[in-house]
Amino acid sequence: MKCPKCDADLVKQTRHGIEVDYCANDHGMWLDTQELDQLEDEAFKKDDEKGTLIFSSTVSNFKCPKCNTPLKQFDYRLYDLTLEYCENKDGFWLDAGEDDRVLQLMKQRKKDMVNKREADAEWKDEERHDMDPEIEWKFDLIRLRSKEFIDKLMDKFHR
Repeated sequence: MKCPKCDADLVKQTRHGIEVDYCANDHGMWLDTQELDQLEDEAFKKDDEKGTLIFSSTVSNFKCPKCNTPLKQFDYRLYDLTLEYCENKDGFWLDAGEDDRVLQLMKQRKKDMVNKREADAEWKDEERHDMDPEIEWKFDLIRLRSKEFIDKLMDKFHR
């Protein structure tokens, strides 16, 4: 396979415990579709909490090293990180250092979610101390229905 950026031959190399196709010239790498998920799993194993990978994309000037179709660019999980992918699901191109940035973003997302859960639990405990027990069950019902609605909405976007 050839590097989509500089046309050099890609060589097998292990990065973050994953065998990838690596460009020794510009230090980019080709990750097969499941390999990006494996990279993210180093920091964040819960796929359903990673967020949507691709919302929208535009055609790039580079070709897929596997099938030679034009790669598409997208903002990785709506972060300030632009990656390329093959529309035929052959994989993803990461420029030099973008693998480390993916890990950094996933670690931060995991940390943010833990902090949010802790804050939610703390708020819920405080709320219960101040709430009239006779109406407390109504708030629990509202929260349950809101979560079910949000889960259904998220399922629609994940398809």
